[in-house]
Amino acid sequence: MRREAFARIDALAAGYTLPEEGYLALLRAQDAETDAYLFEKAVAARRRVYGDAVYVRGLIEVSNYCKNDCLYCGIRRSNRAASRYRLGKAEILACCEAGYALGFRTFVLQGGEDPTLDDAQVVDIVSSIKDSHPDCAVTLSLGEKPRASYQAYFDAGADRYLLRHETASEVHYARLHPAGMSLANRKRCLYDLQEIGYQVGCGMMVGAPYQTDAHLAQDLCFIQQLQPHMVGIGPFIPHKDTPFAMERAGSMARTLQLLGIIRLMLPHVLLPATTALGTIHPQGREKGILAGANVVMPNLSPEHVRGKYMLYDGKINTGAESAQHLADLAARMARIGYRVVVDRGDWKK
Repeated sequence: MRREAFARIDALAAGYTLPEEGYLALLRAQDAETDAYLFEKAVAARRRVYGDAVYVRGLIEVSNYCKNDCLYCGIRRSNRAASRYRLGKAEILACCEAGYALGFRTFVLQGGEDPTLDDAQVVDIVSSIKDSHPDCAVTLSLGEKPRASYQAYFDAGADRYLLRHETASEVHYARLHPAGMSLANRKRCLYDLQEIGYQVGCGMMVGAPYQTDAHLAQDLCFIQQLQPHMVGIGPFIPHKDTPFAMERAGSMARTLQLLGIIRLMLPHVLLPATTALGTIHPQGREKGILAGANVVMPNLSPEHVRGKYMLYDGKINTGAESAQHLADLAARMARIGYRVVVDRGDWKK
């Protein structure tokens, strides 16, 4: 089995794709020796495109209001224990100013699907950021929208859009989301974004409730088909005020394995070592970089709201997660042989 797994890894490293059953077999062949070989190949692929650079994004969590009621999410509509907030335009621009002074050249505006944050406001905020910082990239992660909304944000200057597909299985999607949400619409959004011209990001939770290896193999096939510029994956971590409060957290080992596979599938992809990975293990983000990731996203949100954007329990929001501790983050990356780069960190063809 190990020999077959090595052959599949070699095929991916050589630029070939695998069928769904090939990805499934590779996922099931996981052991320490196979992982080490996978990470070696993934790091080599990443180095050929991006060298030893680790790109940082300034994350600004603009609102924790959400109209949706996803079963896994701590800011779901029906969580009455959540302490709600939304940032005004002036606060968001102040975050960008502070980040720019620190050297950030990409700002990620992330939030729940806040029904009061209309298109006109988003367009105004994006255009203001681009007017003040024309050398910066703006990434949005604001959920599902009509195509016309995505077009308006793009015309205002937005460069990238992150929208996790969560799972490529219709059946699994329905077990994670309320009636009224659909995988078909999520995919429609991703293809709309791609056609408009955004750099597009998808992704999924690893170890989500009801998830199987077969679901993950489907995810890999969907990612292979979509050919996104970014893929955001991280371990599922339960939140105490959701229906999944008693579910087990996802595996760091499985998350790292998937980072390595995705890097080989898409050598040019921008691949974050996510906050969730850093939450589940003290060196989680370093391990993510050593598995093939090349992006980290320190938090630029105002300190008084960082503890309120709780998608899952225990989310790190101080120390190296704070942008004010960028030097510490750079030192942590340097200790494993990598260099933090505070430029736009664009996707490379």
